[in-house]
Amino acid sequence: MSASGQEVTTATRHAARECLRRNSRSFAFASKLFPSEVRDDAAVVYAFCRGADDAVDGVADPRLGRERLERIKDGLARAVQQLPQTDPVLEAFGTVLHRREIPLRAVEELLAGMEMDLAPTAYPDIDALLRYCYHAAGTVGWMMAGVLGVRGGPSLVSAVHLGIAMQLTNICRDVLEDWNQGRLYLPLDWLAEEGAPTLAEHVGHPFPDVAAAAVAATVRRLLALADRYYASGDTGLSFLPWRSALAIRTARRVYSAIGTELARVGYDVRAGRVVVSGVRKLLLLGGSLLAALAEFPARWRTRATRSLQGDLLDGSHPLRL
Repeated sequence: MSASGQEVTTATRHAARECLRRNSRSFAFASKLFPSEVRDDAAVVYAFCRGADDAVDGVADPRLGRERLERIKDGLARAVQQLPQTDPVLEAFGTVLHRREIPLRAVEELLAGMEMDLAPTAYPDIDALLRYCYHAAGTVGWMMAGVLGVRGGPSLVSAVHLGIAMQLTNICRDVLEDWNQGRLYLPLDWLAEEGAPTLAEHVGHPFPDVAAAAVAATVRRLLALADRYYASGDTGLSFLPWRSALAIRTARRVYSAIGTELARVGYDVRAGRVVVSGVRKLLLLGGSLLAALAEFPARWRTRATRSLQGDLLDGSHPLRL
């Protein structure tokens, strides 16, 4: 039941699907593989997360962003208490939150990540950047694990790692776009090692071509790290229902293919936003299907442990591999 005692309306489900289709073509493509109820709940979770991100993204006045986040937090509190909402997305999210038993802490830590974007600061090292990635996207993996019925155990950590991998990929794809918005998400120590120790001092000015090689090298290193998190995410797939595992594997392969496209342009962030073509996505889907079929022996071995219960770890962030 939703906060108002009603199921998620058809109009809200359609709106959530449209939000997903409009803002994330890669995940929208893969989400078609979910069973319909899972697809709808995943779209609602995405719409909530997208709304939180939009509340702070590109906001010139941090006070306005904080006011928007406070309204979202107030709506979340009402959702937890199953009270009526004026925002249909928040009401639908409240339904999913309760039905899928998604831990409130996952949502709170996502919103903490949104607050980090209100006062963008340089990330001195990879540990600081990974903490941001956990809040911004690892928490989304945590929530999606709840939608898919995962409550604890190693597969939950894998879901968080998959979110971190995708966020690292996004950061690498969007370096120039973020730069033009006055933000730099690359770790400063890696930039220094690659020959651009003062790049953060130039944020807010035109991108310095002299730093392009150092940025390219840093992007390459970040994508290599993302590949390790993707590999960790893969280890949890056999714990998921078969169709859901196929959808997640496809989304993972499409996202990681963004790194392949960046490699094609020499990791040069000035080359424009890279995309994965429709034909390439279909090929990746075919590869995902073959991998899913080959996974059946491991799936039988893990079937008895798929219902592992418990919250995420012991309060520590699953950042390190």
